[in-house]
Amino acid sequence: MSLIIPADVQVPPINPNFSAPWMSGLELLASYLLGTALVVVLIMLVIAIAAIAGRTLGPERMRTWAGENIVGIFIAAAALGSASGLFQWFVGFNFGF
Repeated sequence: MSLIIPADVQVPPINPNFSAPWMSGLELLASYLLGTALVVVLIMLVIAIAAIAGRTLGPERMRTWAGENIVGIFIAAAALGSASGLFQWFVGFNFGF
């Protein structure tokens, strides 16, 4: 019967390297897309709230559209805000300035 004796093994510290050449371009593109989408959705949310709040701000068709879509716009704004916050926390926005 053979007996296995544990050996004293020295493992060097290994750290991952995330500095791929295409990663900065991908982060910049994601920053542009998230920022643009968030601004567009927030503008839509402001327009929808304004259309619902005031009867004189737009035609009946606009108020109907706002009433039908305000919940979806609010959910999209919350989802994009959450995604943008997580992206900022993990990676950091990079708008190229």
